[in-house]
Amino acid sequence: MIKKVGIIIGAILGTLIGILLVVFFLITTSIDSTPYFQADYYKKTEARIDSLKTNLTRSTDIINAGFAKVSITPSVGNAEDNVEAGKFKEAPLAGYGARKGKNATGAHDSVFVKAAAIKVGTQLVVIVGADILIMPPNIIDEATILLEKQGIHRSQVFYSASHTHSSIGGWGPGFIGEQFAGKANPNINKWLVLQISKVVTSAIADLHPARIGNGSFNASRYTHNRIVGESGTKNGDFSFISIEQIGGRKAVIGSFGAHSTTLGADNMEFSADYPGYWQRKMEQGTVDLAIFCGGSVGSQSPSGEGQGFERPKNIGESLADSLNIYLPKVELKEKIDLSSMSLKVALPPYHIRLTTKINFTTWLSNKLMPLPENVYLQTIKIGNLIWLTAPCDFSGEFALQLKNSLAAKGYNANVTSFNGSYVGYIIPGKYFYFDAYEPKTMGWFGPNMGEYTFELFRHLSDIITEQAKK
Repeated sequence: MIKKVGIIIGAILGTLIGILLVVFFLITTSIDSTPYFQADYYKKTEARIDSLKTNLTRSTDIINAGFAKVSITPSVGNAEDNVEAGKFKEAPLAGYGARKGKNATGAHDSVFVKAAAIKVGTQLVVIVGADILIMPPNIIDEATILLEKQGIHRSQVFYSASHTHSSIGGWGPGFIGEQFAGKANPNINKWLVLQISKVVTSAIADLHPARIGNGSFNASRYTHNRIVGESGTKNGDFSFISIEQIGGRKAVIGSFGAHSTTLGADNMEFSADYPGYWQRKMEQGTVDLAIFCGGSVGSQSPSGEGQGFERPKNIGESLADSLNIYLPKVELKEKIDLSSMSLKVALPPYHIRLTTKINFTTWLSNKLMPLPENVYLQTIKIGNLIWLTAPCDFSGEFALQLKNSLAAKGYNANVTSFNGSYVGYIIPGKYFYFDAYEPKTMGWFGPNMGEYTFELFRHLSDIITEQAKK
């Protein structure tokens, strides 16, 4: 009898193991190392670049600029959600999976979405910066529909986020999205769409004759390479655009490549982190509006002293103090040339990773977090400045290479992250097999995604700078 029971148990276990193996092979796949330049997605995107090159236009004329600022600080603890008023029963904090989607207890400091519209001749661009983790693709797609109805095209809007890990959540679709942004709330989505659309149209409505200039300074003491430490390179520049309406308001757009993670998962209040302190210090002094755009934050963490909110205050206000030294030295011009390019990118197969060498299938990856449909690389040429935007946490190492190559041509350059879509981390392929958060957990498109994206940015930069010589 015991022997028969053992045989039955053995058979059951064998069957279960067989089923588990079948399931494992159905939901996982090995990593594809095919060179990107041999892949169909690369050829498809290159064809789009050729089309953009043919249709690229440039305007050289006097400058008009407009500014706007809209709150995205939700009121929480209300009896019911009120989308138009930005009042909600509850709202989760976005940023850390360790919070497990918990709701915010209140606001330490307000968070905003801000915009600067720049028009030169027939060319109009709007640079948007928000105090939020990322610019969620689903939110931006819906805002695009509203803006298109008013004649404002996606190719004219250049989004970024401060990447604060203590701002409003509730917008993340899919299982993974909800781990970082809390349970999805359609009412929060609607409100964010309205606020983002409003800030873009308000900035355009504020257009007045203006002057513009740009610059950068070394702020490397406030960031470090978090993958390989001192042995790795980093982009330590703080880049900025200075804009003054003639006889009117002043604005500055600042960008820096350090994660907004000075506040940890134990913080349960809304906060813009160190970018918020930078913005407030600037707006209390030399400018009417300060817009922060998260820079090449991939692999770069903040460095600074202090505990709790002292640390973001020290970093943000120190960056503001440094900028106030450089701002008066910037040459502002009333006439420049302006051109822009928006490239829709075809992506490699989508694989969220199980281990360093095993992926989940594309089908399962989409179930865990829907793949965004509208993924762009964008660039603006504003006089001698090349402003690039990426749909990801973009590598500081890659950004430094782009900046150096464009500097050799006589251009200032900057790369911002979170431009209205999100495809994880884009970092050098040499790190892909590291058993670490950025390459393994957030590397969704294979070992060549970094080099593929870098090549596309290099190509766009070549086109927009060569066109300027004509």
